[in-house]
Amino acid sequence: MTRVRRPSVRESIVAGVALSLGVGLVVGGLTASAAGAHRSAGASDLAWMADHSVDPPYFDSARGLHLASTPRAHCGPGSMPETGRQGRVPAADYTSGRAAKGYTCNAVEVSHFGQSGGYRVARYVDKAGHECAFYDSTLLFPSDAGNGEPTGVYALDMSNPRKPVRTAALQSPAMESPHESLRLNEKRGLLVADTGSPATQVGFVDVYSVAKDCRHPVFESSLPIGPFGHESGFSPDGRTFWATATAREGITAIDLTNPAVPQIIWHTETYGSHGMNISADGNRAYLASPCCNYFTAVSGYGSDSRTGGLIILDISKIQDRTISSPTASVPEIARLSWPEISIPQNVAPVTIKGHKYLIEFDEFSSNAFQYNPDSSVGAARIIDIDDEKHPKVISHLRLAVHAPNARASSQKNDPGAQTGTQGYAAHYCSVPREVNPGIVACSMILSGLRVFDIRDPRHPREIAYFNQPPSGGSHAMSAPAFVPSRHEIWYTDGGTGFWDVRLTNHVWRQ
Repeated sequence: MTRVRRPSVRESIVAGVALSLGVGLVVGGLTASAAGAHRSAGASDLAWMADHSVDPPYFDSARGLHLASTPRAHCGPGSMPETGRQGRVPAADYTSGRAAKGYTCNAVEVSHFGQSGGYRVARYVDKAGHECAFYDSTLLFPSDAGNGEPTGVYALDMSNPRKPVRTAALQSPAMESPHESLRLNEKRGLLVADTGSPATQVGFVDVYSVAKDCRHPVFESSLPIGPFGHESGFSPDGRTFWATATAREGITAIDLTNPAVPQIIWHTETYGSHGMNISADGNRAYLASPCCNYFTAVSGYGSDSRTGGLIILDISKIQDRTISSPTASVPEIARLSWPEISIPQNVAPVTIKGHKYLIEFDEFSSNAFQYNPDSSVGAARIIDIDDEKHPKVISHLRLAVHAPNARASSQKNDPGAQTGTQGYAAHYCSVPREVNPGIVACSMILSGLRVFDIRDPRHPREIAYFNQPPSGGSHAMSAPAFVPSRHEIWYTDGGTGFWDVRLTNHVWRQ
């Protein structure tokens, strides 16, 4: 196994902290501051459905909240379904030992690797035909690093999916602590991250090439050009990496035409973006924007009158490199919010049967600093953007555990549930391809990996799930990756590592 070190985090932080936290930096001319139809336990399933405590789909008209749960999966042969409401791992199941057996619905384990994981998983097949997985190994560096394993971003050789082999651990500054910023551009074979944390970091952007041999990424550069790192975006053509901040509003566009010499080409503090994604042509930026800055958003407090949600920007002049100056404004096309919003995390642009949509997903609950059953769990939604000036929410991706009356019940005493952060909430969703993806897979923390059929975007339905909770509950928080030819989904859990899961019973229809 290769350990790619380059400059250490300590060395680079010492060198760059003044740059990103107030002195400012100058690069590229810019100064930037700082449930089961075939279920074996059919009788218990019918009993559960007859239970008057079940949360029915509903619209809370008093508060204007769309809180219907997406129709639960019908679990076929080989499944080990949940024992209660959709998405729940009851405390009694830990006591009885049922939780240790895991919960599966139309999904089976192909393989498992390691003991920890972070926020993103990527799949890549290089020019020589090697198949690799990449993922960040910790949720919060360095507090959950250890167990005798190396830190950093892992490369796994997946030539035998049943036996992943770690071939590299990338340990340059951003790869040690990428937080939610790790991104792979398949077109150019570039693996990039921005040093990040829940609040702010010094913002080193690390670039590696995986095009020739993905098992052994090649170091290209590491520079302090992503101020206040947390999340990110990547233009589909691979020329522009977008570093996004949380402690303050800020987006930085970084030119990767030459990955050995990246340069800041645009920076704004007009817009806040937790995470962002870019249209296929590179001309539109879709921002998942908290109300103002992340700390006001997660606390549910603050006097800022702005509403978080989706922002669509015209970034065509950045895409074609005709922007008049590195701090020039760009046209805003539209904004959209929704009553049940929590903390917008990111978006995935998709085209289904010729129509354009965004899958937006929120994280945690609207008050992440303390547990309140009435706090909104934003979960996820599908937004119609055929008319990009007037985007509209057309459906929701939610579980029964997300409803306020479920959160106020004994559910709150399940291990890990009584928290504003994590708990029974969404975190990341992703799709196997942008055009007619068929499914979307979401990491929903204590509820594990959840898979939804979105071929009819107005009527999504759950088709599968996979949850292997450790004693304190799952920490499924990563954006999944896909192998459509084998019906596999890869994701990580913060407490149990990397999972390769295959969907069964023909539920993944392409």
